[in-house]
Amino acid sequence: MPDKAQHSKRFHAVRRWLGTLAKLIVLAVVIGGLVYWMKFSPISVVEHPVTRGLIVAEVMGTGTLEARVQATVSPKISGRIEKVLADQGDRVVAGDLLVELDDEELQQQVEIAAANVDAARAAIDRLIADKDRATAAFTQAEKSNERVQSLTTRGAASQEDSDKATEALAVAVTGVSRAEAAIAEGQKELVAAEKTLQYHQTRLSDSRVVAPFDGLIIRRTREPGDVVVPGSEMMKLISMDQIWISAWVDETEMGKLHPEQTARIVFRSEPNLDYEGKVIRLGKEADRETREFIVDVDALRLPQNWAVGQRAEAFIEVERKDNVVQIQADQVINRDGAVGVFVNQDGVAKWTPINIGLRNRDVVEVTDGLVVGDRIVTAATKGMVLTEGRKVAAK
Repeated sequence: MPDKAQHSKRFHAVRRWLGTLAKLIVLAVVIGGLVYWMKFSPISVVEHPVTRGLIVAEVMGTGTLEARVQATVSPKISGRIEKVLADQGDRVVAGDLLVELDDEELQQQVEIAAANVDAARAAIDRLIADKDRATAAFTQAEKSNERVQSLTTRGAASQEDSDKATEALAVAVTGVSRAEAAIAEGQKELVAAEKTLQYHQTRLSDSRVVAPFDGLIIRRTREPGDVVVPGSEMMKLISMDQIWISAWVDETEMGKLHPEQTARIVFRSEPNLDYEGKVIRLGKEADRETREFIVDVDALRLPQNWAVGQRAEAFIEVERKDNVVQIQADQVINRDGAVGVFVNQDGVAKWTPINIGLRNRDVVEVTDGLVVGDRIVTAATKGMVLTEGRKVAAK
């Protein structure tokens, strides 16, 4: 019996050992298969043939759509709005009536001032008539004095008569002077009345707010019945003569830019469309925090729907080359400080260093390392990494 028990134990021990060995063998096979698959089996790739074509280098800036000329429409006087005759989105011409203020009191003030002018003119007419009478009295007194003085010289008139004639002439002279002084004072009063009338007429005309230039109303902030004061905004008006993108560009790009360069504008409302533009002017001050400066790019064409202040990107052309060897920018790989790509060489991924020339956000020029016809490969599966010598299979 003891021999049978020992034999059974040895049998079960060998069986357990064989089971463990079988598991290890299976695990080794699986691991070996994985290693082979990861290192030696072909990896699925997408091929990109190297081509020749046009490449345009651009400087990009982000900014907002702005009008070069804009104005806040506001009243010169205080008052209550009677009528609003233009609205947001309306095109207006210089001189068009935009807003009317309540002018009833101003009309009365103009009428009163006009009546004062008429009264001042009538007073001057009356003073002129008084002067005419004083002048006639002076003429008569002068003739009488000459006659009396002549008679006195011949002894035909007494000294008393002479004195009276002289006194009458002096009184007549004083009367003429007084009449002339009254006319001068009346003329000053007329001028004051006319200035007062002009003042009230100006205030009356200021109750009618007109467009200062041709343009587009982009904002309206007031309604009839609102009370406004000088300088308070009622509308915002922009000129359509020049609409541009005020784009912020990194200061490192400053040396590449100058006025009249062509550009394309991409509005965030239409990211797949380009609109023509042209550099108008360069800013002369950089932001001390972001190290960017303003570049104004004239929008030669606008979307059907646009709004002042909306965001857009301006891509300014700084250089272009045609018929150059080029590849897509996202195909370039940086590895250990070197720039290159993987090329399919007889079904094997080969690392190929390259030299890059002109580039933009989509395409780069290859000055050395590739020729037309080479086939660049990239992993077909996201996350898969190509390595030197790895077998590849194009999809």
